[in-house]
Amino acid sequence: MATIVKTPSGTWKAVIRKIGWPTTAKTFRTKRDAEDWARRTEDEMVRGVFLSRAPSERLTVAGALKRYMEEVSVTKKMTTQRSERFTAQHLEAFFGKYSMAAVSAELVAKYRDERLAVGKSNNTVRIELAMLGHLFRTAIQEWGLGLTFNPVANIRKPSPGKGRSRRLTANEQGRLFAAADAHSNPMLGWIVRLAVETGMRSSEITGVRCGDVDLERRVIRLADTKNGTARLVPLSRVAVAILQHALDNPMRPNGTDLVFFGEPGRDGQRRPYIFQKLWARLTLDLGLDDLHFHDLRHEAVSRLVEGGLSDQEVAAISGHKSMQMLKRYTHLRAEDLVTKLDRLGAAPK
Repeated sequence: MATIVKTPSGTWKAVIRKIGWPTTAKTFRTKRDAEDWARRTEDEMVRGVFLSRAPSERLTVAGALKRYMEEVSVTKKMTTQRSERFTAQHLEAFFGKYSMAAVSAELVAKYRDERLAVGKSNNTVRIELAMLGHLFRTAIQEWGLGLTFNPVANIRKPSPGKGRSRRLTANEQGRLFAAADAHSNPMLGWIVRLAVETGMRSSEITGVRCGDVDLERRVIRLADTKNGTARLVPLSRVAVAILQHALDNPMRPNGTDLVFFGEPGRDGQRRPYIFQKLWARLTLDLGLDDLHFHDLRHEAVSRLVEGGLSDQEVAAISGHKSMQMLKRYTHLRAEDLVTKLDRLGAAPK
């Protein structure tokens, strides 16, 4: 039987000691509430379904996010860590003061609706919900918080956003290349041109080291990619020329083998060149502020398809594991398809 005692502050404390179970206690404002809780808890113990909710009631979402960042996020790629730091800030602002046990599906749905209402994209909200769901899944499966369900699991997620179809016109490419080449740091121009020639992601380009480049074989070996699979990227003659200039960069300091290097950090170490702010300013000045750097990857992949390469060949170059995802990143110009249709068959006589 449970022990019900009145505390000096006037509340009622129920304490359950049962063989085979840890001592469990909880405090209530009334004696009846304490007795009701004790009966339910003892019944759950008899049926073997009892879960102690005390840890999840004591731990706030803010505290859980802090632990998640320290134990889980740090095991992921640096780009993912940076992204999750921003996501965690939004989640903490809304959920931070709630205990983990107090977060319900209704509350998560409210967060979803409020984020969409302020103009956040479907994909942004999906990413935030995915991190919140993983936080609860980790708490249940690894931290043993005694949560009975994941409040994110069954709520309606925003539909995936439509894949971008932004293509680069010849005029835009000419202006973009000229402006990037005119920048005081030649690495900006090399990076922009290399993105269009190879379809590599920005992090893949800036992470390339001199030893990864084989100009004789005309390939780059990417060991650290978004999907975790190393791949060889074949190089066009234009790409080879770009990389030759980058490798011959007279400003390359001793002690770094990064092809595209940044300024030393506080620890004296050089990390990959950061150009995102330069890109934003450059495209804004050109009136191309709707052009994302990742659109250059879309453009490169689409050109490979238009050039006659098969889906498998394009995937081998771009690193896409899913053909469905590849289709989202591939946007063919309708006028080019018309030309191909004309070549397929002669006009009827």
